[in-house]
Amino acid sequence: MSRVDVVVVGGGPAGWAVADACGRAGLRTVVVAPGGRRVWAATFGVWADQVPLDRYRGVPATRVLAAGHEIAREYLVLDNAAVCAELWRGPAAAVDDEVVGAEFGRRGATVVLGSGRRVACAVVVDASGARRVVSGGPATGVRVEQTAYGVVVPSAAAEEIVRSGDAVLMDWGRPPTFLYAVGVSTDRVLLEETSLAARPGMSWDVLRRRLSERLGYEPEALAVERVRFPVDLPPTPPWHRGSVPFGAAAGMVHPATGYSVGDALALAPVVADAITAAMARGPAAAAAAGRAAVWSPQARAVHAMRSHGLRALLGLPPGMLSEFFGAFFALSPRLQRAYLSGREDVAGTAAAMAAVFGATPWGIRRKLLLSRDYPPG
Repeated sequence: MSRVDVVVVGGGPAGWAVADACGRAGLRTVVVAPGGRRVWAATFGVWADQVPLDRYRGVPATRVLAAGHEIAREYLVLDNAAVCAELWRGPAAAVDDEVVGAEFGRRGATVVLGSGRRVACAVVVDASGARRVVSGGPATGVRVEQTAYGVVVPSAAAEEIVRSGDAVLMDWGRPPTFLYAVGVSTDRVLLEETSLAARPGMSWDVLRRRLSERLGYEPEALAVERVRFPVDLPPTPPWHRGSVPFGAAAGMVHPATGYSVGDALALAPVVADAITAAMARGPAAAAAAGRAAVWSPQARAVHAMRSHGLRALLGLPPGMLSEFFGAFFALSPRLQRAYLSGREDVAGTAAAMAAVFGATPWGIRRKLLLSRDYPPG
């Protein structure tokens, strides 16, 4: 293969979004992933206002419920086949292989594939998730994980749990886990028992049993979904050189919610434009510009505050979780939005955390104060 401008490692939503954006910006771009063009199997939800809906189609929910409150914000479960088809129509090419390493130098990089092939490029974008294939490898130690076990069932079988057009993002009926229930097509819904954050993550066997106990029966599943990923991955350090980590590989997972896909889809064109604008100054400058676009000083500050929020959550006993999240979802839509998806909204994030602290009873405040970092000072 002849030299290209950008190699993207990983074919998930973050990888294909940034690859498509780079290709549309005029950069010769290749995605390397097992299977090449393979429709994603996992369920991905985003806030509808984060993405252009003409490109990112899915199953919308106009009535969104969480912790006993209705949220004034539309939610979208991506139609993976439709989104993949849209991204694949772009100029980015795909290679069915696996990246096993990369060599970085003054003229760019050489990406080493599992097949033994080598691809020369100017910039490598690492969108390989928590594996961080060319960005230092997986984080060490026991991580804080979000885990979930879910079943896809006919909508008619779950109409007492989630109605058509609704999304239940967080039902704390049986803490320390909650029910996530969303439509995944016109006639199917996902019922998922979720452990928001634990070190190590709760097992799928326990979550499966808790889901059956919640429902009162063992559901007959059309499909099963198992989820496990770390929520405490640190941001790419300022001194990082070589690759441009993106998505979960860059630590873009929201530490206190586990969401990352909406941010990755929204940020992909910004990163692509930064790489393109700096390419004339050389590969190192282009990669540095890409990393800076992912982690601005404001984004780093917000991530630090969200990480404080995660530590506070880990310190709360199960019986306090429902009341804590009830206080959060009673906030104004502006403050909710700031904390949930205001990736560079330092003031809004701090205001949301302070407002929750002020709205909770002393028992919860005491636990938050013992976390030493909540609310942010």
